[in-house]
Amino acid sequence: MASVTFDKATRVYPGSTKPAVDGLDIEIEDGEFLVLVGPSGCGKSTSLRMLAGLEDVNGGAIRIGDRDVTHLPPKDRDIAMVFQNYALYPHMSVADNMGFALKIAGVNKAEIRQKVEEAAKILDLTEYLDRKPKALSGGQRQRVAMGRAIVREPQVFLMDEPLSNLDAKLRVSTRTQIASLQRRLGITTVYVTHDQVEAMTMGDRVAVLKDGLLQQVDSPRNMYDRPANLFVAGFIGSPAMNLVEVPITDGGVKFGNSVVPVNREALKAASDKGDTTVTVGVRPEHFDIVELGGGEAAKSLTKDSSDAPAGLAVSVNVVEELGADGFVYGTAQVNGESKDLVVRVNGRQIPEKGAQLHVVPRPGETHVFSTSTGERLTD
Repeated sequence: MASVTFDKATRVYPGSTKPAVDGLDIEIEDGEFLVLVGPSGCGKSTSLRMLAGLEDVNGGAIRIGDRDVTHLPPKDRDIAMVFQNYALYPHMSVADNMGFALKIAGVNKAEIRQKVEEAAKILDLTEYLDRKPKALSGGQRQRVAMGRAIVREPQVFLMDEPLSNLDAKLRVSTRTQIASLQRRLGITTVYVTHDQVEAMTMGDRVAVLKDGLLQQVDSPRNMYDRPANLFVAGFIGSPAMNLVEVPITDGGVKFGNSVVPVNREALKAASDKGDTTVTVGVRPEHFDIVELGGGEAAKSLTKDSSDAPAGLAVSVNVVEELGADGFVYGTAQVNGESKDLVVRVNGRQIPEKGAQLHVVPRPGETHVFSTSTGERLTD
């Protein structure tokens, strides 16, 4: 087993002036499951291919354990890769596919068979060892690709969107299997996905990339609770965090007909930059619905002098009923502009389409970002 270090690793493709990966700095601990996540074209697959030796490194270095592997060929890096399209040999049986790398390495047949059978048992593939890939389902083929990586006993697993070809239900069950398998084997794993739900449920830590730049690397919980900037805030979480630009006022920020108290140091930091507004982030589950008579949610708020209810008026456009919960997708007028908002509501108290709700953020559950730089201002 080994740690993995990206030390300001940079990749610039020929003919391009902009790096696909720009000064990537991450230290991955021995046995850790790290997920690289971001939108298409952010550099996550390029980062993985640099680690695998399939892409040149134009600046910085990559280390596996104490070895500098920056310019080593893939075969000398002691890594095993699991691809999106399985990359199985169609004319070979499952057993031959799983043991092929060992055969090429000159391992004797008895040892190959033993390792293949051990991996097949772990992956519940024992009864399929004599079948060809075409006789297997997508999920089974992916497990064969996993088995081929396991039998090599590498220092590092690399996985490039291995679940994207599976249907939604199978993707959920397979990601659980991969995460539990990695914890059992204890092999350092770098996993690439564009699916942030996959990233949050599988990784010990998650690294978010945008335009080749690392935005944040943290545990899933910390990333959800303390996104470093507006991009991470809007990317991590399903449904996404609501981001609303609001004016700074005495005691907090003006949110609809109410003044919502927020961190004073954050407001001072914004004022020091010359900003008159901040962008407030609120998760859908952190809104309270204010009854027309006021209610508990409005007690911590300062209301303006008008007779309108506290908070922000949201017109309900669509309601997603999920049983225990519901999500209201609505529109609110903020500073004269129409803004889409998502609010989680009690699954037994679903508002009608076309209704109007008044919502306020829960005290202490707001995130404050600089409107000009996008950086987080609250602790």
